[in-house]
Amino acid sequence: MKLSVVMPVYNEEATVEEIVGRVLAEEHDKELIVVDDGSGDGSLAILRRLAAQHPETIKLVIHEQNRGKGAAVRSGLKRVSGDVVIIQDADLEYDPRDYEVLLEPLEEGIADAVYGSRFLGAHRVLLFWHYMGNRFLTFLTNILYNVNLTDMETCYKAIRTSFVEDMPLRSNRFDIEPEITAKLLKRGARLYEVPIKYAGRTYQEGKKIGWRDGLQAIWTLLKYRFTD
Repeated sequence: MKLSVVMPVYNEEATVEEIVGRVLAEEHDKELIVVDDGSGDGSLAILRRLAAQHPETIKLVIHEQNRGKGAAVRSGLKRVSGDVVIIQDADLEYDPRDYEVLLEPLEEGIADAVYGSRFLGAHRVLLFWHYMGNRFLTFLTNILYNVNLTDMETCYKAIRTSFVEDMPLRSNRFDIEPEITAKLLKRGARLYEVPIKYAGRTYQEGKKIGWRDGLQAIWTLLKYRFTD
């Protein structure tokens, strides 16, 4: 089973080389599709060098201007060739060593998508209100779509490519997460959750998502409950 990893990158020069190295060191047969989303620091130069060093594995996609995480994910999804796709942030919050536990239900044929839950596994302790926002959005998802997720907003979503290749995704920012979840559930995907490690960072360390993105996520969940 070939794995396609989609990595949106925006101003992550401090971490992007290390996280690319961690992804490449992970043992599954894979391709890495890196989308530089108009970075203004040294991220793109690092990515060009890494892509030249690993041309058989790394596909580099460049957005000339910043368009948002959702737009970067959508650009990456257009270029996947694997059986399963995983979205990987370019910071160090998520550990590619967890790919094995994410892929297990897919390899066993019992799931169409697997979510890595930050609240079931070991995680760094910080940002109470960010935690409460995540729990509220997950609670709203469960009410609207009649499921029992623990972490809807997780970046780590391993999905069979057949479920996303024709999915009409439209989100440009962090609302890509609730949009993917809504459309998977409305298409009857078999979802599993597994515990993952999570080393969250503070805003001083570069975290980008904010309260406005939470409001957009609420609207996205409501909108796609009744439309596609």
